[in-house]
Formats: sequence, structure tokens, C-alpha cells
Amino acid sequence: MCCLTSEQFVRNTKFAQTVIMKPIICGIQQMGIGVPNVQEIWAWYRTMFGVDVRIFEEAAEAPLMTKYTGGVVHARTATLALSMDSGGGFEIWQYTSRNTEKPSFEVKLGDLGLFSCKIKSRNVRESYKHMKSNGAKVLNEPTATPDGTLAFFVEDPNGNVFQVVQGLGWFSNTGHPSHCGGVAGSIIGVSNMEASLKLYQEVLGYESIVYDETRSFEDLGALSSGIFRRVRLIHREDRKGPFAKLLGPTSIELVQSMDRSDVKRIFENRFWGDWGFIHLCFDIQGMDELKARCEQAGFPFTVDSSDTFDMGEAGGRFSYIEDPDGAWIEFVETHKVPVIKKLGWYINLKNRPVGKFLPTWMLKAMAFNRVK
Repeated sequence: MCCLTSEQFVRNTKFAQTVIMKPIICGIQQMGIGVPNVQEIWAWYRTMFGVDVRIFEEAAEAPLMTKYTGGVVHARTATLALSMDSGGGFEIWQYTSRNTEKPSFEVKLGDLGLFSCKIKSRNVRESYKHMKSNGAKVLNEPTATPDGTLAFFVEDPNGNVFQVVQGLGWFSNTGHPSHCGGVAGSIIGVSNMEASLKLYQEVLGYESIVYDETRSFEDLGALSSGIFRRVRLIHREDRKGPFAKLLGPTSIELVQSMDRSDVKRIFENRFWGDWGFIHLCFDIQGMDELKARCEQAGFPFTVDSSDTFDMGEAGGRFSYIEDPDGAWIEFVETHKVPVIKKLGWYINLKNRPVGKFLPTWMLKAMAFNRVK
């Protein structure tokens, strides 16, 4: 039997760790939403969806995003809010150094980028009744999607379209009358389905196809009467990581228009942070490993904070990539997060074992940051 020297053992062990280490996608942390009125629209989100736990609220400049803000450092205010029922949160983002610009054209289904945010519901029909009775602009009644589950579309006061879908993997039950949780995924307009599948399946881990159909769809009738190819993707394995139990399972639905010649990029000639869904953000562990994976797949980081970026009440390393049609995908490796801000209780995650869940009681304590 051959014996290794201590130096060889250390060298081989380090090599093995390098080979074995993989980035972990812990779930959708939040959907970024550019708005002209943070506090006003957040009150609407609290009423309609129950996204009412404030993780941070901060006003500052955004010097690392100049690639997408015309080469100029702009100021903004941002609020990150979650639902304790389950699901990703909202990063509600407003320019304070310039006006928040709307698209110069009517955004239609099939335009390129983040078209709609999926919201999870325990009971889609009851969610519909709640929103209808509270004066929301509901676009259609609950209708069967291609996989047989019910869903409907609702438009917020800023014109952003949300799809309320049947949710899975609940964390707790706050009893909110909407029966809703937070973000359960997104509908994303693409120009080339195969090119987009490479990113969303191979890099982001939505490996399984629920349906892949091309036709006109009854459940999309309130949005468009066109012909679309729709591919709904899910991840079969439960996500891992500190917040995975709270964030829950999600899905991505890629939509390609098959009969439009006037498809546009939703953020064409506008800045990141302008009106609409500005990014889809994933909570991750292993940023350096993820950077290598993205580069190998042909989606290099376009922004990288490289170290802990302080958000006042929270902090972490963040980065961005673009999907094949320029939609912004953000990654955040969380380093610090408040649990009970009034008591000055924060969690330091920098040295936490990769893939390990935070205790349920600790996650539930975040409910003390609820805003009624």
C-alpha cells in the first residue's frame, strides 16, 4: 500500500475540494420592481399579496450599476419585503436622482425580458375574490393553465402584471386574507427558446419541463390572442441553503411569440431600475464557483461587487448576468441579515456550512419586522 506524505495529502484534499465544490441556488430571493412610489405601491402589495415583512430599507447611491445607468451614478431608495407564508420577496426600487422612466411602447406578451411575476396562492379562487373585492385590476377569472392548475392575472397600480398561481411548499400560515405568499417564479419573454433553455436549465437548475406547447392559450386570452411557444420549467430537487425553506419551490415559464414581427426588448433604451420588473434575483452560495459556471456556459458576470456590499441593515456579495435577450439575472450571496432589528439581532452567514438550513424558529423570528 502506498502512503501519502502530509504535503501530498493536503494538496490532494484541496484539489478534491475544488472539484467537488459546486454553487448552490438556494431559491428566488426577490423580484426587483422599479417604481415611482415605493411606500404607496408597497402598501398595495401588503394588501393584495401579504408581502409585509421588511428586511431592509435604504436610501443610497448605486455606483456599481453604472454599466446599466448610462455611465452615471444615480441615487435610489430600496425596500426588500417578504411574506412569512413562503416565496421570494420584492425589492421595491425607486430612483431619487431622476424620474423613473416608463417604456415608450405598450409592453405585450412575447416582448423580451421579465414580463410577469408569479405569486403563489394556497387557494387561487379565494385569492381572486380577495383582490376583486379590494378593487384590484383583475384581468381574468381563474383559468386552467396547460398543466391543469388554476391561475389568473392581476395588474398593480403601476401597470405591472402578476400571475397568481397554485403554490407548493409553504413555510407558515399567517392567515393573510389573500391566501397568497410571495414570488413563485416569472414569465420571461424570449426570442430563441433553445438558447434560453441553456441558461435556465443548465445554469439555474430548472432542469425539468412541465409542458412545452405551441398554440394559442385560453389562460393567456386576457393578455394576447397570438400564437406562443410556452415552456414551463421546475426544479425537481428541493433547494438547499439558509433561506431555502422560506423561499420555497419556484418555476420559470419561457414564452416565445411565434407570429409577431414587432417584438421588442422590454427595457429597450431604458436604465436598470426604471419602471417594471428590473431583475430576477437568486439567493446563492458559492459565488466564485457560480462565476466559473456562468462563464463556462457563455453567461459571464457583467457586474460583481467582489466583496460584502453593505445595504445598511443587510449585506452580501452580488453579481449580474444577462440572459440571451438581455434580461437581468441577479445573484446574491447573503452575508448579513436582520432577524429582529429592534433588538439589534443579525445573522452572520459568511462562515455558515454550504447547503445548511437556518433553524425554522430563527426564520420565523423575522416576522417581528412585519409592517401592518
